[in-house]
Amino acid sequence: MAYLFTSESVSEGHPDKIADQISDTLLDNFLAFDEQSKVACETLVTTGQVVLAGEVRSNTYLDVQQIARDVINDIGYTKGAYQFSGDSCGVISLIHEQSPDINQGVDRESKEEQGAGDQGMMFGYATSETENHMPLALDIAHKMMIELAKLRRENKELTYLRPDAKSQVTIEYSDDNIPQRIVAVVLSTQHDQFMEHDEKMLQQIKEDIIKILMPRVIEQLPDYVQKLFNDDITYHINPTGKFVIGGPHGDAGLTGRKIIVDTYGGKGAHGGGAFSGKDPSKVDRSAAYAARHIAKNLVAAGVADEVLIQVSYAIGVAEPTSISIDTYGTAKVELSNGEIANKVKEVFDLRPAAIEERLKLRNPIYRETAAYGHMGKEPTTITKVFESPYSGKITKEVELFTWEKLDYVDKVKNAFNL
Repeated sequence: MAYLFTSESVSEGHPDKIADQISDTLLDNFLAFDEQSKVACETLVTTGQVVLAGEVRSNTYLDVQQIARDVINDIGYTKGAYQFSGDSCGVISLIHEQSPDINQGVDRESKEEQGAGDQGMMFGYATSETENHMPLALDIAHKMMIELAKLRRENKELTYLRPDAKSQVTIEYSDDNIPQRIVAVVLSTQHDQFMEHDEKMLQQIKEDIIKILMPRVIEQLPDYVQKLFNDDITYHINPTGKFVIGGPHGDAGLTGRKIIVDTYGGKGAHGGGAFSGKDPSKVDRSAAYAARHIAKNLVAAGVADEVLIQVSYAIGVAEPTSISIDTYGTAKVELSNGEIANKVKEVFDLRPAAIEERLKLRNPIYRETAAYGHMGKEPTTITKVFESPYSGKITKEVELFTWEKLDYVDKVKNAFNL
């Protein structure tokens, strides 16, 4: 019997994502001026206020208030009508030095034996149902949010858009897990009060989303996905009514509250640890990226059509306490899941220091991860500029989304005799 599966995404202007982007931009600035910085930075945003908290050990000093303001303005919160603006909001910093009790378990004389920054389990997932090996519903939901933000910044066709938004996509699958059709699309977007009559205004927004946004999203998709769109899709556009009050004025935002949006949209599994604001010594982040890298390369190499990998750690211990694999019965090799996991151990070094080096995680690469998902993005090299009133100006060329590279496919094929 056919079944339905749903995933959601949120915009860069969603309150929780504002908090994530501030935390990750602070992290980037610390790493830019001191790549050995230890950072665990949390952000709270609410009406007219930003609170920064957490622990940092670094040789650099930053104007954290100005960094937060710049992020908020860049996202698009620049108007007094939003009740939240980078130029006028209060910014309170409660950041303090990292506990030496935590640090003693991480640093070692030999960097290779660096201990994990915390205990816990992390998951990585990949599937062959999309070209970027991401779950299809989440991939479409992200694209909707990215394209909506482009329309907002273009300010030509949808001039009433405000920064806060959410999307959701429901897909019908066959018994053998093949997508059959798009069943429902949900989109809620913050907007100006641009008409006197709410009912007429909401009808205009719905028409614009269906006739302007969705064609721009669909044309980006491969043919086999475009065919899943049909005339019977149920569209819920701003289903609660008008959405003028939004952003941090409508709801408080916190770092790390969108971990399913950040990963696989509910497919696979999640260990519970958030990413943003954490330097790569925290395996919540680095091991989750490493697990995605492994799962994606396994699928791309033809080991299985779907892979979930779990890795676990003890704080202060370098070697993982466990590595497990689930191929959901899609394995193309004559090996059990346990035997596949043993092969993975041979190919991939999952000690924290090895992960940091392999994926180049001590670079300021994290602001770009903090909206529209940490997984499924295109690896790319860019130049970033950082300025500090205390440390001057620095320019760095960095490689983004290294965990999305298919650079281990040949090694995996050799290990599995493919």
